[in-house]
Amino acid sequence: MEEQILQKVEELSGEMIRAITEMVKIDSVQAPAGEGAPFGAGVRKALDAALALARDMGFKTVDVDHYMGYASYGESEDYVCAVGHLDVVPPGTGWKQPPFSGYEKDGVIYSRGVLDNKGPVFACLYALYALKELGIRLNHEVRIIFGCNEETGFHDLEYYLTKEKPPVMGFTPDCKYPVVYAERGRAQIGLYPPDINRFYTLMNDYVLNSKSNGERFHIDFKDEEFGQLEVRNYKILEGEIPALQFSVSYPAGCTAEEILENIRKELPDMKPALLSDMAPVRFEKDCRLVDTLRYTYERVTGMDGTPVTTTGGTYAKMMPNIVPFGPSFPGQKGIGHQPDEWMKVEDIITNAKIYALSFYHLAEEKKES
Repeated sequence: MEEQILQKVEELSGEMIRAITEMVKIDSVQAPAGEGAPFGAGVRKALDAALALARDMGFKTVDVDHYMGYASYGESEDYVCAVGHLDVVPPGTGWKQPPFSGYEKDGVIYSRGVLDNKGPVFACLYALYALKELGIRLNHEVRIIFGCNEETGFHDLEYYLTKEKPPVMGFTPDCKYPVVYAERGRAQIGLYPPDINRFYTLMNDYVLNSKSNGERFHIDFKDEEFGQLEVRNYKILEGEIPALQFSVSYPAGCTAEEILENIRKELPDMKPALLSDMAPVRFEKDCRLVDTLRYTYERVTGMDGTPVTTTGGTYAKMMPNIVPFGPSFPGQKGIGHQPDEWMKVEDIITNAKIYALSFYHLAEEKKES
């Protein structure tokens, strides 16, 4: 059956690439909320288009009050899922072609969101479509969930979980390969200097002339599994006395409270505050979910699928029972959020094949009695 699934994905690949090319033409940068559009008109347009496509493919669709939507196949008390997102970061400058053009050259599509995350989430949709077209009946419902606020807060998923129960297993195609079994924690810290001279000291000594490992704050934690803590995403808040915010990507060997306490000891007059925190996520490397995704990656690519960790933050921080899985292959870095964001057509097809086998094995084919 695996060979039949892979062949069906290949047969659907032309249709899939055409659909993705049209979807990346939609400017779905978050904008002010409007009637029926909690994240702006562009994001709502992308969600409507995704659900319309899924309905045309014969899937049942649900719009969760325009915060998220999903296409589903099969029926059961629980479900397996892939959860990606349709919202994108602003295009910025430096593009060789218009950022929402769906421009393709030499087997590569260039557009904002083609990698992060429309290409991968629609690869998931067509992966499930392959199973549907083959008439494969599954023991578990499978959902392809379309997020609308991943880039700016996860408020979409927060709302979804007030309306729908979480999956029993699943993944987010919004990171890298091989399967990611653990994510670092992510804390947001605020510092509020008492006067302008202390602000200059903060910027000169702790930001401009310091390493990203947090050593000046005495928070340079590391462990063998997760690696070195990283301080990044500095943001100056304007005011009579400017303030500073930054994020800390931290290993599981420490906590956000420990990080805050160490900063407080170093800079007590700057009133350090923990603004938000998402704790580390970790699965056992040999659990069924991780082991299955390792198998499907190795089966399709022939490459080593030993599970890895990530410094990034995905929907896995908030959605229970899911791990990051794809779409970027080893060596593919610094593509999303950049000018000329790209994804190879052949990589999109390979992703769809991996995801199709993943749904097949996670949801399990029903065996006739």
